[in-house]
Amino acid sequence: MAGDRRTSTYDGSMYWAKIFTTKTEIVVAMCDDDMLDKVLDFKEKNVKIKVSKYFYGEHLVDEKVVLKLMGKATIGNLMGKNIVAVARKHGFISKENIINIDGIPHAQFVKLEEKR
Repeated sequence: MAGDRRTSTYDGSMYWAKIFTTKTEIVVAMCDDDMLDKVLDFKEKNVKIKVSKYFYGEHLVDEKVVLKLMGKATIGNLMGKNIVAVARKHGFISKENIINIDGIPHAQFVKLEEKR
């Protein structure tokens, strides 16, 4: 996992990522580099949402690592224009999965496995 490096093999964008694991799930929370510690006003729900370092800010990574993490994750929580665009471009989410909170795109995904 990348530490605090600022180089990327893609467009140069960097993302904060944190991994949470349970017995059955791998949850990744990821946000754009510039989103960490911002407070968003979710007017439709009358709440404020903090893009906290505790939830999103474990590793600063590039797009290559982001794609690996999304590939392994069973659940994803994404906050920011760039990270949501990456997820959409690579088929992890669709346009219908995206909401805007204070003008910032947010999306979540869940991968379901077929029982055989």
